[in-house]
Amino acid sequence: MIINATEFKMRAGKYLKLAEKQEIIITKNGKQVAKLVPINKQGTPNADFLYGLMRNFSNKDISLRRIRKERIGKYESSN
Repeated sequence: MIINATEFKMRAGKYLKLAEKQEIIITKNGKQVAKLVPINKQGTPNADFLYGLMRNFSNKDISLRRIRKERIGKYESSN
């Protein structure tokens, strides 16, 4: 669902309740500025991002140490 900032300000409670079940994108002057997402949603954009960093690692059962090593390696190889 996409709403503008004025609508969100006028009916914040309504949209917070709706955000429990669906993503809500808030726009200002026609540009997307914020997104409300359900907190209990399975999988998160951050986890998806981390898996993307480790695209060459087929086993998704990973450790924080492995994530850091892969991330540092990505930046070292671009220099």
